[in-house]
Amino acid sequence: MRTLKDAKVGDVVQVKKLHGEGPVKRRIMDMGITKGTELKVRKVAPLGDPMELSVRGYELSVRKADAAMIELE
Repeated sequence: MRTLKDAKVGDVVQVKKLHGEGPVKRRIMDMGITKGTELKVRKVAPLGDPMELSVRGYELSVRKADAAMIELE
């Protein structure tokens, strides 16, 4: 299973499935990350946390823990 945490800078990926439960999953979905959404990894901080993504025309930063819950195709 490949997750967003494994993606490299410059990768354009598509969301296959969201893992997690309750408020955490809801928060990820509220940020615009849903099944089928295309994401581009723009930057990764020097220590790997957080990651900056382009999602639906805007920039979004996510933590590694949240990125690990996003399964990619």
